[in-house]
Amino acid sequence: VQLQASGGGLVQAGDSLRLSCAASRRTLSLYNMGWFRQPPGKEREFVAAISRSGGSTSYADSVKGRFTISRDYARGTVYLQMNSLKPEDTAVYYCAAGLSTLTSTRDAYRNWGQGTQVTVSS
Repeated sequence: VQLQASGGGLVQAGDSLRLSCAASRRTLSLYNMGWFRQPPGKEREFVAAISRSGGSTSYADSVKGRFTISRDYARGTVYLQMNSLKPEDTAVYYCAAGLSTLTSTRDAYRNWGQGTQVTVSS
């Protein structure tokens, strides 16, 4: 399973950003997908997840209503649309694949991509 996250950057508070996780159609058909982030000096935390079917999603309370996870099966890609960004959203963002549905447990995801840095200035 190969995952490659991209789309990070430096933005101002209130801006939007869309992250992409390039996988494959086979990966999306076999695995549930998640986004995690690791703020500076902190542990990696759950952000959002989407089921293998694409029909169900879950979010951390801190991003609910601002972030949207989606997927394009034809492109084999998972997205994280981030709106109304806040300085506390600053982190390295990772995409991951796992067999457990919509779990926020980091250890349930066995496959990880490299991170992409998101920095939100105030």
